[in-house]
Amino acid sequence: MTRQAEPRLVVVGSGMAATRFLEQLVGRGGTDALGRRFRVTVLGDEPHAPYNRILLSAVLEGTHRREEITLRDPQWYDEHGIDLRLGTRALGIDRDAHRVLLVDGTSVGYDRLVLATGSIPALPPIRGLVRRDGTLRPDVHAFRSLDDSRRLEAAIPAARRAVVVGGGLLGVQVARALTVRGVSTEVVEGSGHLLSSQLDAAGGRILQRELRRLGTEVYAGTRAVRMTDEGLRLDNGFVLETDLVVLAAGGRPSTSMARRAGLMVRRGVVVDGRLTTVTDDAIHAIGDCAEHRGVTTGFVPPAWDQAGVLAEHLTGGPAVHDGSRSVARLRAPGLDLAVLGDPERTDGEVVEMSNPITGSHRKLVVRDGIIVGAALIGDLSRVGLLTQLYDRGTVLGPHEPGDLLLGEAAAADRELADDAEVCACAGVPAGRIRACGDLDEVRATTRATTGCGGCTEVVRELLAFRSGPLALA
Repeated sequence: MTRQAEPRLVVVGSGMAATRFLEQLVGRGGTDALGRRFRVTVLGDEPHAPYNRILLSAVLEGTHRREEITLRDPQWYDEHGIDLRLGTRALGIDRDAHRVLLVDGTSVGYDRLVLATGSIPALPPIRGLVRRDGTLRPDVHAFRSLDDSRRLEAAIPAARRAVVVGGGLLGVQVARALTVRGVSTEVVEGSGHLLSSQLDAAGGRILQRELRRLGTEVYAGTRAVRMTDEGLRLDNGFVLETDLVVLAAGGRPSTSMARRAGLMVRRGVVVDGRLTTVTDDAIHAIGDCAEHRGVTTGFVPPAWDQAGVLAEHLTGGPAVHDGSRSVARLRAPGLDLAVLGDPERTDGEVVEMSNPITGSHRKLVVRDGIIVGAALIGDLSRVGLLTQLYDRGTVLGPHEPGDLLLGEAAAADRELADDAEVCACAGVPAGRIRACGDLDEVRATTRATTGCGGCTEVVRELLAFRSGPLALA
């Protein structure tokens, strides 16, 4: 009887989606539906062990050490028989030969190929950012990788002023980090307010006020048009003097290799419910580079959800991806934010409360008594409870939405149950957190706190009060 060859599984990318996929694959035995063990090769173009890109701003700020954001070290890959090739860039895909072509002229054969190429930073249309040789000016910094973070950190001691271009989640995080490091920082945002994709104008104004209170000036509704030796010129003629410019104007899915290979690409690589490309059954895509039902996402929770679905599919399971909910969190001293779903584009009744004096903004979007979106700025003490209600589709009474925002009895009586999700990125419920002895065990066994980091405070509280449910009152 001839022994069937081990199927070759190649993963292009070594970021957060790829790492989560491999963890899930290993957890399921690393075998396909026929019981054959995958021979796995991972191609990562960065020279560093896979790390948490979301926490780069925390490293810049100084609240995390670089080694703390490592997801899995090379030894983990060795222990599980995974060929991890760092500093290896994929150039193209030969679909007929089932091979991934590398820039060094070699190639790697595959039976299954997973594209987890992430996204690339968007270069805003600002004249003067790029020199004649195609490189950025030395005082202009991207902020997407560990090397970007190191270069920016090295420039901080000589900088007095900085401008962050982009007022989205990344821009706010970087601006906060630079301000904490003692650099006078300004944010330029082309839309009418900060985080315009997640917040309404009232929420954006609250967030802008909080940033100003922390020492960061915000210029919303204006665009940077030219970089000169005098500074960054805005479209209103004003020039911001600066020693550093940080580009944080979002990104776009990295799809050039997929497009050259003839795969169907719109904004991202188009996949079906099993994260298989609609062009080629042997090729899959997950994370920022994937497009499912016309949607691409730049958040960790949907990327990790896709990673789990694909791992189950490749090991013979029935999982199907039916669309990922979006959860965005930012938690830093003096600056707390959480967004569930898409509250600005979801239909429903809006229950809203703002208090600019305390820097608090709370908004729920409710349809048929169910929370279908939420945005919170300031006090996030009930974000775990709201996430639980949102995830479960709990039908609320007519007064409960208001009570949840105001903190009255109906909200105070609810508790965070053991099956309530605490870590949206890794899908970890409260019960699994309570079963751990300390934070290190939580990180090692559940991956909670290793995604966006927004659940860290709740996790710490659960560990401190394991004797009973945590009341979020």
